[in-house]
Amino acid sequence: MSLPSFVKFAALALAFAPAVLSAAAPASPVALKGEVKLEKTVVENGVERIALVAPDVVVPGDKLVFSTAYSNTGATPAVNFVVTNALPSGVALAPDAAAATLAVSVDGGKSWGKLAALKVADGQGGMRAALASDATHVRWTLPVIAPGASGTLKYHAIVR
Repeated sequence: MSLPSFVKFAALALAFAPAVLSAAAPASPVALKGEVKLEKTVVENGVERIALVAPDVVVPGDKLVFSTAYSNTGATPAVNFVVTNALPSGVALAPDAAAATLAVSVDGGKSWGKLAALKVADGQGGMRAALASDATHVRWTLPVIAPGASGTLKYHAIVR
C-alpha cells in the first residue's frame, strides 16, 4: 500500500470485489454482495469480546473479515457455482484462514489447491512451500444452491 502507517478503508473496499465464475448460464440467478469488517476487541461492562465493526481506517496488523453473501433468486438450482475473490494487495490471508478446506491460488488465479500442497518460487531458482501470505485468491465451489437458498462465505485477512 502506498501509505505505510495506515490505509483508508475506501481503498480496501474498492480492491475487494468478488468475481463470479459459474458453470450455469451467463445470466446467473445468484446474487452476490461483498463486505469487509474489522475484527476489534471491545470492552462492555468490564468484559472483553471480539466485535466485527465497519472499518474506517486500518493499520498494518489489523485483522479483517471479508465475506460474500450469496442468494439464489431464481427458480432453478445453481449447480457447481464458483465464487472467486482476489485478495486486495494490501492484505494477506490470515494463517488460520488457510484451513484445509479453503481453495487458494498463489499465482494470480491460474492454478488452485489447498495451501499445504502449493509451492512458490523461493527467489533463488528453487521452490518452497507456499505460505498464507503468498495467496492471491480464494475460491469456493458450491455444489448446489437451491432456489431461495442463501449463505455467506468468509475468509480472514491481515493488513500488510
